[in-house]
Amino acid sequence: MKLTYPIYKNDCGWNALLPESPPGQSVSDDITCDVAIIGAGYTGLAAARRWVEHSPGDRVAILDSSDPGEGSPGRNSGFLLEISLANDADPTAVDRMRACNKMIAAAMADIVELVNRFDIQCNLARSGTYRAAAGEEGLAALEAYVAFLDAAELPYEKLARAELQQRIGTDFYHAGLYSPHCYLAQPAALIRGMAANLPRSIALYQRSPALGIRRVGDTWQVKTPHGDVAARTVIVANNAFAKNLGVGRSRVAAIYTYAALTAPLTGNHLRRLGSDQAWGLLPAHRLGSTLRRTADGRLLIRSCYDYESEADNDTVASILTDALRRRFPFLGEFSFAQVWGGATGLTLNGAPLWGNIDDNLYVSAGCNGGGVVKGTLFGAALSDLAHSKPVPDLQKLFGRASWMPPDPLRRIGFELISGLERRRGKAEI
Repeated sequence: MKLTYPIYKNDCGWNALLPESPPGQSVSDDITCDVAIIGAGYTGLAAARRWVEHSPGDRVAILDSSDPGEGSPGRNSGFLLEISLANDADPTAVDRMRACNKMIAAAMADIVELVNRFDIQCNLARSGTYRAAAGEEGLAALEAYVAFLDAAELPYEKLARAELQQRIGTDFYHAGLYSPHCYLAQPAALIRGMAANLPRSIALYQRSPALGIRRVGDTWQVKTPHGDVAARTVIVANNAFAKNLGVGRSRVAAIYTYAALTAPLTGNHLRRLGSDQAWGLLPAHRLGSTLRRTADGRLLIRSCYDYESEADNDTVASILTDALRRRFPFLGEFSFAQVWGGATGLTLNGAPLWGNIDDNLYVSAGCNGGGVVKGTLFGAALSDLAHSKPVPDLQKLFGRASWMPPDPLRRIGFELISGLERRRGKAEI
């Protein structure tokens, strides 16, 4: 039986930097609630918060396989984009893009308000983001993104190699751009802070993975290792692993990617890292490497992709070490303080799997790497939909996840396409 949740080989590097969190409750017996939400990520928490706004007397149970900060929501690179991702960028559909951007910006504003209200210490800052290219494929992708920004009338600054080097300390890239529409955060601290400040009517059950869902009369039953959760309504928000619960099996795949953090840099190394004290860089090419300089002077790099299973971390560490050294050769010999993997949900056309799929059964999955802000938007909208509140036509605006062939064809297709993209974008990795 395929896993309905990830079991990671290494601890989350971001979470390892934080104090140990207090123990939480787990499902230890059968329980009954009004709504069960599978997944305590940004989508699940947003759905829960919005649910109690509509129905403050309802009992809400969130089930998660891990502890806050240690699971998938804490393992990303900490980019919170206020505008559409590359897979939403369509310069021929300006009105649609603007509508998407408006909703994403509103969701980002909700996150900022939440962080400020509860004083969540996650280094959230509107630092903007760089996008950069080192080869022909990357430069072509960069120009396509410029066309999106121009069509959407969004500000940006084009940067030549020397300008990038002055700001971030590397001459690896031939060209780039800077966009102000991005916040950076410590993602494990952010999700831990959100989970710790839920309304009292919401019960978060940690280390309580959903193993299956079945209908019993007019009630849904969610099986966990130590008890069943009976609920009138179920929201499935565990991204790629929804398919192993029988939801979106033909539309979502689990993709593992990897990140590493150095120890805090000092002295000459810091002086050579450019004028920006904290920054993030997204690759122009989708298979390129993501970079961050953190507020405490670390470098993060994220790259490499695997289908449905996590690779050996020693091999990954070697690849990431080489990629970072090529960008910052003055680092010399070094080893990472943390290396870890994380899973995300990928759809063939980059659109989400979202909406009502059965009587009182809802899903939001397939975040395609944009789960913090878009997940917040989609989670809240699911609760609106379940309460018959006005909801924008998200499938029209963001698309609908397209069909994928089953394995082994799906795996073969992924390996062929990703292999071709890696060759084309070799300079960006």
